[in-house]
Amino acid sequence: MQGKIIKGIAGFYYVHAGESGIYECKAKGIFRNQKIKPLVGDNVRMTVLDEQDKEGNIEKILSRKNELIRPAVANVDQALVIFAAAKPRPNFNLLDRFLILMQYQDVPAVLCFNKQDIVTEQELQLLKDTYISAGYEVHFTSAKEQSGIDEIRRILKGKTTAVAGPSGVGKSSLINLLSPEASMETGDISRKIERGRHTTRHSELFALDEDSYICDTPGFSSIYLPDMEKEELGSYFPEFAEYEEDCRFQGCAHIHEPDCAVQKALAEGRISPIRYENYKLLYNELKEKRRY
Repeated sequence: MQGKIIKGIAGFYYVHAGESGIYECKAKGIFRNQKIKPLVGDNVRMTVLDEQDKEGNIEKILSRKNELIRPAVANVDQALVIFAAAKPRPNFNLLDRFLILMQYQDVPAVLCFNKQDIVTEQELQLLKDTYISAGYEVHFTSAKEQSGIDEIRRILKGKTTAVAGPSGVGKSSLINLLSPEASMETGDISRKIERGRHTTRHSELFALDEDSYICDTPGFSSIYLPDMEKEELGSYFPEFAEYEEDCRFQGCAHIHEPDCAVQKALAEGRISPIRYENYKLLYNELKEKRRY
């Protein structure tokens, strides 16, 4: 039987096998010998040991499309990055770091700003101007008023999506609206292994339907940049691409060089000053890192 690992805890893996339900499985010793660790999101082949108690063994991990390091999850189609539009105010530096990390791991990112009900039209416009102009897909929701939820459901359809964001942005409320079974499913697994004390946050998948999954990931408050050269950073700012070829110098850093087309676009309001300031901060961070 085939299924997808939706949770791994204390040596047990919980495999969702469509309408057959969730099976509690152990991984065969062969994986340990080969130093392969099953990940949440892995598609697996398993042998059912007990149909009534829903127990089985994972026999084979099918080939992975990708494997994220943070969050630790496999076969992700996209990331839904949730920040609050206010309370807390969006930390743009943190958001840009996360977008870079996703791009570094070849995972398309969709942006969602929650709590749109408590911000002005002007504040919403700033968020749109900053990220839509940078080439990102941006959506606005209010978990409290349950607005924008259908649009998010449409984005998630037929995909495995890693849902990520800092604490306090309403991520859990949104997930509960998208998947009311999420908390119920967690309860089922907790009862099954009777380990309420295992409160360490792990990545966890919830099935929205037969072929749509969301992966709830632990909240983050800081993110280190991937290991890259400072010269590579510009390629992680998609809005620079159309201007770079007009810079006077090849390999222009877009900071102090004369006749820089990116700085010209910034001065003309075609590149967001928020994004550009973050670019400079991150560029200097990579520069310092290399020195030490």
